[in-house]
Amino acid sequence: MLTIWSALLLPSLLTGVQGAAVKPPSAYLPKRDVVRNPAYPLDVVDKLEADTMPKVEEWVASKIAAETNNGCTLENAVVRQEWSDMPEELRQNYTAAVTCLMKLPPTVDKERFPGALSRYDDFVAFHMTHAMQLHDNLHLFGAHKYYVWLFEKALREECGYTGYQPYMNYDRYAEDPINSPLLNGNASSLGGNGAPEPSYNGVPQPGRTPNIIASGGGGGCVTEGPFADMVVSLGPTSMSMGSNLPKNPRADGTGSNPRCLRRDVNRNAAMGATADRAYSLLTGNDNMDGFYNQLLGTPPPKNDSYPWGIHTAGHYVAAVDPGGDPMTSPGDPIFYFHHTSLDRLWWIWQMQDASARLNALPSGGMPMPPMDKRAADLEDTIVDMEWLGPPINLLETHEQLGGNGGAFCYIYV
Repeated sequence: MLTIWSALLLPSLLTGVQGAAVKPPSAYLPKRDVVRNPAYPLDVVDKLEADTMPKVEEWVASKIAAETNNGCTLENAVVRQEWSDMPEELRQNYTAAVTCLMKLPPTVDKERFPGALSRYDDFVAFHMTHAMQLHDNLHLFGAHKYYVWLFEKALREECGYTGYQPYMNYDRYAEDPINSPLLNGNASSLGGNGAPEPSYNGVPQPGRTPNIIASGGGGGCVTEGPFADMVVSLGPTSMSMGSNLPKNPRADGTGSNPRCLRRDVNRNAAMGATADRAYSLLTGNDNMDGFYNQLLGTPPPKNDSYPWGIHTAGHYVAAVDPGGDPMTSPGDPIFYFHHTSLDRLWWIWQMQDASARLNALPSGGMPMPPMDKRAADLEDTIVDMEWLGPPINLLETHEQLGGNGGAFCYIYV
């Protein structure tokens, strides 16, 4: 049996508490003070990112000189922060905005998606009908960047969120995720673990040793934190690995199927995305194919107790239903933290040699045309997010400092 995420990526696999403000290590000052949680010293990836900032400055300066920065500068770039570095008030502002989206009416076609209950479900509906394309070699990075940015935009413009989409530094939480600021179940977290579900064994990983991300002891309904009363409706689909889930009335999972949010906060998954693995990913690959394959854990790492690859590991830090179903995974808000983390890693890797890496695309896999308007020249290919946002050029999704006509203008700290 295929693991969930490798099934999506099969074509590619076959081919290949608030701290003190800290001054950034480079000369520029971001728009907002940099806040670090003193409980978490800088890890090797944080330090690499800091060491990369002079290259970022040079890149942006060259774009300004060429008048291709679309108004984006390091002085006006917004800052995406790690969750535990954010003030608790801002964390609660974030979860309140997500809850707000869950209460707004959907804009998606209700005949096509009768199970879509909210504006939040607009995003789930898109992902569940475009998951194969979102995970092909062209779109895994860039299209998800645009997708997350559109979600961030909705939070800010429709629900009063005053910050920007956070990321999660897996390494901070890997040893004890259940007691982390992200998943401890308090008011400033993303909620807690699911109740024990004895029939939930974990996530099979055929072809790897071990060959399963063993259950962390959860798998049932979340009962603590901001999303304890969340109503999940879309899904599950045939790709779900959840246990004892109510069946959707539609075979494709688009019907109305109200149920709870289920999670398994899982150290076994999180340990597959530690800083040493991320650092190896960033420094051990001078071409996109190597970066892409290692991120996906292909070929499977040897002599590794957690050989999942960072992409799979991050998805299963907590997700069961709907998050553990690759079609409906954005149904759990932690999805956006994971893909923002991947976006950060991609950006750090790009900025090691921006002129060579910015527009690099993996050569493996089979691009799937329904989501984009394919052109003979990839520079003319358009990514279409349909009801979520206007179509944009594929390569515009590669540049977070001036891409999308300047609408992308952010850094990670």
